[in-house]
Parts: sequence; structure tokens; C-alpha cells
Amino acid sequence: MSFDIFVCRFGNGELTPLDMSAAHEALDPYVVARDPRTNFLQVRTAEREEAGVFFSSPDTITFNRFGGGGIMELLAVLLRRLGAMLVVPGGPTVIQRDADRALLPAALRDEWPVVVARTGAEIDQAIRAS
Repeated sequence: MSFDIFVCRFGNGELTPLDMSAAHEALDPYVVARDPRTNFLQVRTAEREEAGVFFSSPDTITFNRFGGGGIMELLAVLLRRLGAMLVVPGGPTVIQRDADRALLPAALRDEWPVVVARTGAEIDQAIRAS
């Protein structure tokens, strides 16, 4: 898929910083290229699936040109590790637990679908269904 999706963490309806050290620990085994000037990583799974990953700000990680079960599973691991949600513009917001719904901003919670998805396959299904 060639659109952007965003890994974010919310508290009381506001973006909160992500643990970027934990994000790097989760992604580093899959990094095949990096550009520290632009905070960009290219990751590749054992299945040879790739994604561009941008550490956009202290509270957002952007995935671009992603796809396949291996990348989706890596994304699921990253979400669990960070206690984060996945925001798909024009699509669902993917949360790990139903209780996370209360942490979202009202616009995401009330105007777009919110889906509980814990595995890569569930995340992929949520995105494709939107």
C-alpha cells in the first residue's frame, strides 16, 4: 500500500510522546537502510516485505509503502510495545484494547470507525475493510 498510516499514542484526547527508544528496539532488527538526517528507516521482514518508516515527531511514526503479513505483524508488535494506536486517514483508527477508545480525541472516536485489532492479520483486515 502506498499511502501513509500513523502510529500515535493518545491520552485524554491529546497526542502524547512515544517511547522512541522502544520503537527503535522493535524495528532495528528489520532495518536495511537508514537516513539519520531525515529520521527515515527502510525495514524488511523475513518475507522480503518492505516499508518506509519516518520518525515524524516525538508523538508520531509514519509508515509508507507498506504491505504484507510480515509488515502488518511488525506493526502489531510496535503498537503493543508502545501502547499506541494506528490512525489510517480516511479509514479506521486501530486500537489494541476497547478501553483505549476513551483515550482518543473526540473526532477520531466519534467521526471515524474505531476497530480493536491485536494481530497483523486483524490490522490488515481493518484497513482493507475501510
